[in-house]
Amino acid sequence: MLKNTGERIIPEELPITNGMLLEHLARYYFALYYAEGRVLDIACGTGYGSKIMAKSKKTEIDEIIAVDIDEDTLKYAKQHHFHPLVQYMKADAVHENLPDELGLFDVITSFETIEHLETENAFLNNLFKMLKPGGKLILSTPFGAGRGKPTREPFHIHQLTEEEFMELFEPFGTTEYYYQRSVLIEPKREGKHYPIGIAVCTKN
Repeated sequence: MLKNTGERIIPEELPITNGMLLEHLARYYFALYYAEGRVLDIACGTGYGSKIMAKSKKTEIDEIIAVDIDEDTLKYAKQHHFHPLVQYMKADAVHENLPDELGLFDVITSFETIEHLETENAFLNNLFKMLKPGGKLILSTPFGAGRGKPTREPFHIHQLTEEEFMELFEPFGTTEYYYQRSVLIEPKREGKHYPIGIAVCTKN
């Protein structure tokens, strides 16, 4: 049986007041504003977010490809978060053949993924290749001490600074930045501390 950790959220096993669960749900509800056409949810975890998007935007979404690298997690997603618009697939987010395997998308969501990857450039290159011109990428990550610096989170390679985070998206074109504190997601306000950044990129 899967267990809840800070890196794998299982809504069915958490109280609705759990702060980590609410943060994760907030990001998917934020993404609903953009979700349409062919959608990729990369590092989908247990699939609750893919199902939220599919149910909420069923008339605007053609299909959701929900990708994760862990077989047990995908098995759980298929059992507990089935939706006819969602196809769960095992794949490596940084593999060079991923764009050929999955094709092009109107919208890509990637929440709390990049901090786990040593090869972030390969990951971002894949996302860029898979995003259609005019398509949207919605990506989030927690801020920290910076690339190559230690982090208190055992599953994180590192946590980028805000400046490093913003530099990631220069190739994509137009990018809007939002910031998250608990369930609140908003443009940056002076004097406020935000532990999580969210980029919404529109590919030129």
